[in-house]
Amino acid sequence: MMDARWTEGPEVELKDMLLAREQRVQRREDGLAHYRMPMITFSVVMPGPVKLCPMSELIAKEADRAVRERLSALGWESHLLWSHNAPSGPEALFAVACEPDLLKKAMVELEESHPLGRLWDLDVHGADGQAISRRDIGLAPRRCLICDQPAHACARSRRHEIEDIMRAMEERIRRFVKN
Repeated sequence: MMDARWTEGPEVELKDMLLAREQRVQRREDGLAHYRMPMITFSVVMPGPVKLCPMSELIAKEADRAVRERLSALGWESHLLWSHNAPSGPEALFAVACEPDLLKKAMVELEESHPLGRLWDLDVHGADGQAISRRDIGLAPRRCLICDQPAHACARSRRHEIEDIMRAMEERIRRFVKN
């Protein structure tokens, strides 16, 4: 088990999470209006009331590095429009000059190939503001961290205890840090 301080931070209430979501949408819409390019909205998959802690900051730092590296390797022009470690969790917004379906495929590939990728939420919206889902590009839904069921079904039904999910996250981080 990792040090308990890894998950210490301010508790966030539902109203604050909803406000953060509204602000993310507004930032994305502002970015779309200015850049007229597909957008990546990044956040950390972090269960429970604490969203900003050393664990989520480490996950976000690695996501930022990996996303920038992938976009550069693909030769796509990109702009980091916003990045912040808010009490509602780390977030970032990128504008990327490419086809939205290709961008979504690249981000799903990154989520699935990187040791910490499953702990990232890399949402993609086209220049028209439309969300690009896994289903839109012919892929199955994201799988649960603990079992092989679709993640959204486990989250909605609260099938797993937060402590079990946090242990699964810690194990991924432990393996990543060792390498």
